[in-house]
Amino acid sequence: MNSDEQHIVRVGPAGWSYDDWKGIVYPAQMPRGTHALELLCKWFDTVEINTSFYRPPNPKYCESWLTKVESNPRFKFTAKLWQRFTHEREDWPSEEETDEFIQGIAPLHEAGKLGAVLIQFPWSFKRTAGNRQWLARVIDTFQDYPLTLEVRHASWDVPEVYEGLRERRVAFCNIDQPLFKNSIEPSERVTAPLGYVRLHGRNHNDWFREDAGRDDRYNYLYSPEELKPWIAKIKSIRERAKEIYAITNNHYRGQAVVNAFDLQEGLGKRDFILPRQLLDAYPQLRRLLHEQTTAD
Repeated sequence: MNSDEQHIVRVGPAGWSYDDWKGIVYPAQMPRGTHALELLCKWFDTVEINTSFYRPPNPKYCESWLTKVESNPRFKFTAKLWQRFTHEREDWPSEEETDEFIQGIAPLHEAGKLGAVLIQFPWSFKRTAGNRQWLARVIDTFQDYPLTLEVRHASWDVPEVYEGLRERRVAFCNIDQPLFKNSIEPSERVTAPLGYVRLHGRNHNDWFREDAGRDDRYNYLYSPEELKPWIAKIKSIRERAKEIYAITNNHYRGQAVVNAFDLQEGLGKRDFILPRQLLDAYPQLRRLLHEQTTAD
């Protein structure tokens, strides 16, 4: 394995199936027989599976997704862990529930195309004795997979947490989120051979608003100036991790795709293809046009 392969950075959005991406990220009329992943894998080297948070993946779908990205040998998926393990914590999931998730992601794992399983906890998951025990059990349950942990409450920002993750070879997920009291702040920590970054946007008005929908919370477009510190952080992580994933989660109206292209350009990538309809929706992307081509 050469040096470049040892420190590869994969950039991509969280999810790919959004109605509001039609006519912006994808053509308004998708070519017959074309799947969204076939387009995304031309632009990026990863995508984070969003649906696995809501239900265990169907292994047949995972097998199909693998065929859709065959044109890009570098492409890998990451997958959110099912919320049954992170948000619905009244009782521990049954053996059947655990097996259902494991069997769902098996095609990706067996093909060597599962870059990480994201253990994403909400801000309300604070560092208490009970929550520490729950987290340890989750990690033990999925220890056979490359894991990354996302916590959003600042109570987890203590040396013991990072030391424990290093011992277990679990990556710490460095996040950008709207900052309120006791929100964990941006970082560039590396606790495993895997490095992980997630950018959620900075929509302070809707992040904790009870009646805000998913699109409201993640409706945010980073400016190039706002991304510069994150590009520097990703470069720093690249020096210390073998494989890095940088995921944009500000998905509304394709803003995650815009900022994923921004990150790629900032990290030195020059050979990507910009979709024509995205340039029309976000003409500021034209600043990235060097030798790149556009695609309908």
